[in-house]
Amino acid sequence: MADAPTVKTDARRHHDPASRGFASDNYAGAHPEVLAALALANGGHQVSYGEDEYTDHLQRLMHSHFGSTAEAFPVFNGTGANVTALQALTDRWGAVICAESAHINVDEGGAPERMGGLKLLTVPTEDGKLTPELIDRQAWGWEDEHRAMPQVVSITQNTELGTVYTPGEIRAIVEHAHERGMKVHLDGARIANAAASLDVPMRTFTNAVGVDVLSFGGTKNGMLFGEAVIVLNPDAVSHMKHLRKMSMQLASKMRFVSVQLEALLARDLWLRNARHSNSMAQRLATGVRDVDGVEILHPVQANAVFARLPHDVSRRLQRRFRFYFWDETAGDVRWMCSFDTSEDDVDSFVQALKEEMTH
Repeated sequence: MADAPTVKTDARRHHDPASRGFASDNYAGAHPEVLAALALANGGHQVSYGEDEYTDHLQRLMHSHFGSTAEAFPVFNGTGANVTALQALTDRWGAVICAESAHINVDEGGAPERMGGLKLLTVPTEDGKLTPELIDRQAWGWEDEHRAMPQVVSITQNTELGTVYTPGEIRAIVEHAHERGMKVHLDGARIANAAASLDVPMRTFTNAVGVDVLSFGGTKNGMLFGEAVIVLNPDAVSHMKHLRKMSMQLASKMRFVSVQLEALLARDLWLRNARHSNSMAQRLATGVRDVDGVEILHPVQANAVFARLPHDVSRRLQRRFRFYFWDETAGDVRWMCSFDTSEDDVDSFVQALKEEMTH
């Protein structure tokens, strides 16, 4: 009988740790301070399903950022956060108004509609931002049984196009929505980048202006995994705990999500990471703005740069650095910066772009 093959069980590195690109802030690893927090929470036994000391402390920490009524529900990922939050804000016949470019519409595999049972009522926008006037294109027909009922307005801060709402713009949306009996959800996958760009606390454009529920993003800003649904207005939701479980977003070892959120929020790691990635995007935009044949498409207000350049140049450049087309037919691309993007990374990319443009 032949000997069984030997299986190596030791962990091995399968990538070059010096390799960085501009495809997504999800490509980045975890911040060292987050990894240290995970190690701190490890060892010994803690009560499961959110009854642990770390999740309890997280609630008090959220109060300092989002007010005394805020309650955090840690979840695994951003899609789970959005779908769970939107379910909590709607009836079975409810609909959600959002920008056509919103992540919930174009990048979540139909999960809000298929898993959440929601109807998305989309509105085309030039810059990814809704306004009261744009909302009114879909905010009608509440008594029409032939139409899904608009019950929620969902905005993204910062938007999928890298633009940032001002607190005043969000306040106007909230007041407009509430006057019409609708609630407001904010998808904050990159909320830290928006706050860093505006140079204001996160509360300034969330609970302070009347947002009802927030999807708080951590993975794109240095966490290993995990996000949170933060209920800012307790009167706006129902059965949040049950919905989280039913949506398969209840972590048994929740302490390992909560401690990462604590690592971001207890001091200023969330802000340091966001300021750095934003500044790298500004450096990148400055470096390519004057290159003949390259057009910056949207204001660079967070950690994304959207550009248009010749298709063949992008294809050659992708062999040297990872990034994605945004609209391949038009030649539009998206370059993302992360908390660990360095000045050398940006400068090397800009130099490579200039070389390919003259190829």
